[in-house]
Amino acid sequence: MIITDLLFHYFSGCHTEEERPKYKPLTQLGAPKIPEGERVDFDDIHRKRMEKDLLELQTLIEVHFEQRKKEEEELIGLKARIESRRAERAEQQRVRAEKERDRQTRIAEERQRKEDEEAKKRADDEAKKKKVLSNMGSGRFLQAEQKRGKRQTAREIKKKTLAERRKPLAIESLKEDGLRSRAKEMWEWIHQLESEKFDLTEKMKRQKYEVSPLLGNI
Repeated sequence: MIITDLLFHYFSGCHTEEERPKYKPLTQLGAPKIPEGERVDFDDIHRKRMEKDLLELQTLIEVHFEQRKKEEEELIGLKARIESRRAERAEQQRVRAEKERDRQTRIAEERQRKEDEEAKKRADDEAKKKKVLSNMGSGRFLQAEQKRGKRQTAREIKKKTLAERRKPLAIESLKEDGLRSRAKEMWEWIHQLESEKFDLTEKMKRQKYEVSPLLGNI
């Protein structure tokens, strides 16, 4: 019993009160009854007592290692759950980071696309503006040449017309009625010139009014 008690106290100290294996000591045996007239075999009694102690010791050892095995399995399971949770969090963080990178990439691509479209639109507008200005320049040059030719032709016609109209007054020999007739002709001629001047002025105003909106759209 001494060995059994020592081992029991030893193994009992390795656990907390809740984890400590439940030790059930065997029922105390009373002193064996020796039949009268028979010889007592103390060696056999001692041997049986030793076998009993060894059996109790073996039971304690098995309980101890079974408890240790259970604790180790629980510890391994706990570590596995911790690692699984850590891996799960790492995967979630990786997925979130990847989604954020994709979002930033889409934003950058959309920004670049808009910038390219705006740059292309500006370039197209600039090209259209240059084309219009070029066409207008060419048109103005042609118009200027035409106007120059027209002015020259008109000037020549005007000179010819004036030369035809500018007749010598020859009023020295005219009497009163002739002078009145000649004055009336001069007044009609001046009125015609003023009317032509007014028509030309109005025509220039209309042309300027028609060209102004076109220049504003460039």
